[in-house]
Amino acid sequence: SLKKKLGRLNLYRYSDGEIGVQIEENVRGKDVFVIQPTCPPVNDSLMELLIMLDAFRRASPCRLTAVLPYYGYARQDRKDKPRVPVTAKLVANLLVSAGANRVLTMDLHAPQIQGFFDIPVDHLFAAPVITRYFLDKGLRNPVVVAPDVGSVKMARSFAKIFSASLAIVDKRRDSPDKVEMMHVIGEVEGCEAIIMDDLISTGGTMVEAAEVILKHGAREVYGSCTHAVFSGGALQKIQASSLKELIITDTIPQPELPARVRVLSVAELLGEAIQRIHLETSVSSLFI
Repeated sequence: SLKKKLGRLNLYRYSDGEIGVQIEENVRGKDVFVIQPTCPPVNDSLMELLIMLDAFRRASPCRLTAVLPYYGYARQDRKDKPRVPVTAKLVANLLVSAGANRVLTMDLHAPQIQGFFDIPVDHLFAAPVITRYFLDKGLRNPVVVAPDVGSVKMARSFAKIFSASLAIVDKRRDSPDKVEMMHVIGEVEGCEAIIMDDLISTGGTMVEAAEVILKHGAREVYGSCTHAVFSGGALQKIQASSLKELIITDTIPQPELPARVRVLSVAELLGEAIQRIHLETSVSSLFI
């Protein structure tokens, strides 16, 4: 959407697996944007980003912006048990140490992660892209569903756009990758339910929520998320689920997907934000 060619960069690996980078054009005094989602393989993607940032920092640009459509390690944002790390803060420190002057990212798992940085952070939302898709579908009686209590604020903003009611799935998590669903708070009977979440990892939360909502009388269930991590057999679960359709964005590159999964592009949104940062104009109008 920016009508710009990608810069030339040689990213390579040594025989022992170490990552090497050489920038193949002059960037001195330039406004540089390094685009890299820290998606699976997370550690390789993150290390590539840090090394690229260091290479650019040493090439004397006027400003260096790390563009992370997906911010990896965002779920490790607090100490919820004794003797565990706050890795989202560690990643923030690493990005700054590597040379980033500012960060552009989308739908952080916890918006408070912006406070982990001592540099400017522009935090975009995929909501305009996703809501436009569902509004165009013309659903007769939509209800927006939060798959857990942590998603309520996000789901409420979607419900306001749709002028729809809000429901919540009461969820109990037995382990980090295993979810036991409990019951639905709110009315979903006879409605088209739209489950809104920021991220799908193993798919357990989304699939179980769909089953519970259908048992409570919903006509059909749609799923939606910004970041499709799809780990641990998630695609197989989704294909075998009761979801009529799952809407994701392209913040994470995807292989071939089942027919019921539809990908919406956020390239235009990111491109507009990059242009506004470069021109030093307001980015706040995109924060909706």
